[in-house]
Amino acid sequence: MSRNASAFNSVLGWARKFSLFHYPFVTACCGMEYMSAACAHFDLDRFGAGWTRFSPRQADLLIVVGTVTEKLTPVLQTVYRQMVDPKWVIAFGACAVSGGIYDNYAVLQGIDTVIPVDVYIPGGPPRPETVLDGLIKLQEKIQKQDQDWRWRKRRS
Repeated sequence: MSRNASAFNSVLGWARKFSLFHYPFVTACCGMEYMSAACAHFDLDRFGAGWTRFSPRQADLLIVVGTVTEKLTPVLQTVYRQMVDPKWVIAFGACAVSGGIYDNYAVLQGIDTVIPVDVYIPGGPPRPETVLDGLIKLQEKIQKQDQDWRWRKRRS
C-alpha cells in the first residue's frame, strides 16, 4: 500500500470510528442500562455514537441488548442483513453474550452463533462505564482494520 493510501486509510478509519450510527436491538432488562449509558451523564455523543437510528438501513452499528430467543433469531438476522456495510455488532449483557441464566432450548446461547460479533460487553446488566469501555474497544478495532473504499475499483 502506498503512503498516500495508508494515510487515507487512517483518515477514513478515524472518520468511521467517530461517526457510528447505532441501532439498538433491545429485548430485556439490559435496556435500562443501555438508556443510562446513552443519557447525558455518560453521553455516547462524546464518542461519536450519539445518533440512534431505528432503521437498520441507516445504521452501521448493531447493539444487541438482552435476551434473544430462538423465535426472535430470524428477526435479528434480517436486521443484520439490512444494515449498510461496513457494519459492526456489540453483544450487550450476559444474555446476548452467552444466554445468561437461561440455559434452555428457547433462548439463543450467544448471538455469535447466528451473526458475527465484534465486541462483547459482559455483565448482567453491565454498568454504563463498561458500555463506554466496549465502545472504545470497538473504535480501536475500526481504526486498525483495513478500510474498504467503495469508490476504489480494482483492475484485473
